[in-house]
Amino acid sequence: MGVARIAVVGTGGIANSHLAAIRSAGERASVVAAVDVEQERVEAFRDKYDIPTAYVDVAEMLAAKKPDLVHVCTPPGTHTELSLQCMEAGAWVLCEKPLCGSLADLDRIGAVEERTGAYCSSVYQWRFGSGAQHLLELIRSGALGRLLVGVCQTTWYRDHAYFEVPWRGKWATELGGPTMGHGIHAMDLFLWLMGDWQEVSAMIGTLDRDIEVEDVSMATVRFASGALGSIVNSVLSPRQETYLRFDFQAATVELKGLYGYSNENWTYSIPDGGDESSLAGWRDIPTDIPSSHAAQVESMLDSLERGERPAASGEEARRTLEFITALYKSAATGERVTPGSIGPDDPFYNHVGGTLASPQGAPVS
Repeated sequence: MGVARIAVVGTGGIANSHLAAIRSAGERASVVAAVDVEQERVEAFRDKYDIPTAYVDVAEMLAAKKPDLVHVCTPPGTHTELSLQCMEAGAWVLCEKPLCGSLADLDRIGAVEERTGAYCSSVYQWRFGSGAQHLLELIRSGALGRLLVGVCQTTWYRDHAYFEVPWRGKWATELGGPTMGHGIHAMDLFLWLMGDWQEVSAMIGTLDRDIEVEDVSMATVRFASGALGSIVNSVLSPRQETYLRFDFQAATVELKGLYGYSNENWTYSIPDGGDESSLAGWRDIPTDIPSSHAAQVESMLDSLERGERPAASGEEARRTLEFITALYKSAATGERVTPGSIGPDDPFYNHVGGTLASPQGAPVS
């Protein structure tokens, strides 16, 4: 298809990571436009990255530039409508997390995908690092034995001032707390590697921050394979860390990092007396590709060139969002929640926070 024409909508902090990722793709992609509701900010962004055009209106940009791919980098509450608008104009979408705030919105995205042939993918860059890709291949090959126990911890720190940004800390605009906005990367990777989940039981709390949403969540998960998992998401943890652990029959695999990883963040361990030659092979990761927007953008461009559904879209994106929705529902009801149990008549179908976001179950405005 030649050089992919890309537009960036939203020029806040995360847009810088997207620009770096696009530029790392070299001659495969060209940024043709930037859009932001604030004129001064979009012009500064345009000048910083030498982008040809700047707009304050998405519709005007789509009509004038006809991009192949749009990166949506706006606050969470705007993601769904912008993604739909771009797909309706014929563009594919790579949208920052969380992709949307409900299973209902995800179904709307799916319907537009089917009708237009355009695709919408969620930014889940942790899947694309070589360390995770290597472990996935080991899991598929059965080299490590059955996966038995998993741990997923996103223990980060966000002070009170962080939540003074008007859209943060609110169900309608941030869509959730650390479960949706912070731990979603590690949870997506965790679920991707652990396999289909079977049931979840959870608790949430708003323990210290003056916000509507939770500032901590904890869940226990049973997977279809029989494996058990534990998940913690927090923005109250002064010593910040992202930690994933996978206990197989033959080895323990751990990932320790914060906002991303490279190969050096992964460790493999075996029981005393285990097979050292096998351990050496498992540790040998052929390439070192960090978990990054760049790695996902490369994958997205590959899919765009082939006209194939990109990774982290469709059912792959739904799997993670359905799990988060089930976590919130379990926390609200005290029940164990299973896949497929949240349908259109359920308040948690229409907003990931359900009755937590609106005690009467009405749509969140």
